[in-house]
Amino acid sequence: MGHLDHATFGWLTPVLSYAMACIGAALGLRCTVRALEASGRSRRNWLLTAASAIGTGIWTMHFVAMLGFGVTGTDIRYDVPLTILSLIVAMVVVGAGVFAVGHGRDRIRSLLIGGLTTGVGVASMHYMGMAALRLHGQVRYDPMLVALSVAIAVVAATAALWAALNIHAPIAVAVASLVMGAAVSSMHYTGMFAVEVHVVPASTALPGATAMQFIFPLAVGLGSYLFITSAFVALSPTARERAAYASAERLTEPDERAVDVAPPGFRETVGNGRA
Repeated sequence: MGHLDHATFGWLTPVLSYAMACIGAALGLRCTVRALEASGRSRRNWLLTAASAIGTGIWTMHFVAMLGFGVTGTDIRYDVPLTILSLIVAMVVVGAGVFAVGHGRDRIRSLLIGGLTTGVGVASMHYMGMAALRLHGQVRYDPMLVALSVAIAVVAATAALWAALNIHAPIAVAVASLVMGAAVSSMHYTGMFAVEVHVVPASTALPGATAMQFIFPLAVGLGSYLFITSAFVALSPTARERAAYASAERLTEPDERAVDVAPPGFRETVGNGRA
């Protein structure tokens, strides 16, 4: 059995992958909060952004962590179409869970359905990404640890959606994002500890792309998307802020009208007095 190293670059990949998970969770939670304050097309757009943020954050977390994954006795390659499919699955399934919460009438039922759907989406992305792994040998899993990783994903997703429904203060959302990032990272490494690789030495070239050829550029691109979108969400006013601006404008309008609607006779009297 080949020796598995989950941190060939030391703490760099675990810490960076955790940061990506936290950023994706924070952005997704903020967008979900904005969606619940909006309606119609605006709500739909915020939910779509939330789904893409959470899905992208989880995918980026997974494959940044996989940059540090190595197996003694064999090279590692990744199937490109299957890797991209794992990203699409993450966004679609997480989107279904987010929309269930954003449009559900019964909050408890919507939360349970959304948490289950989103958690299964996270787990599906992880194991589909692992299915894209190409190496000289056979990959096997410990069923108990696999089940535990799926349970962690469902609990983490449900907790994150609950936070989106009930927590609106930016500081509280930040704390919830740190917890969500820790839960997603725990799910990932629990799933990785379930892996066993029986290496079969071979001299044939492996199909697919190396992590640095494909995953690293894509992870950098998606990470940049998260940062840019985070900046956009942070700078865009909330519904409460827009209402406060509108209220402030309405308060200033009566003073301006008081000057403009002064009676003509009053203006003439003032003018004659000055004369």
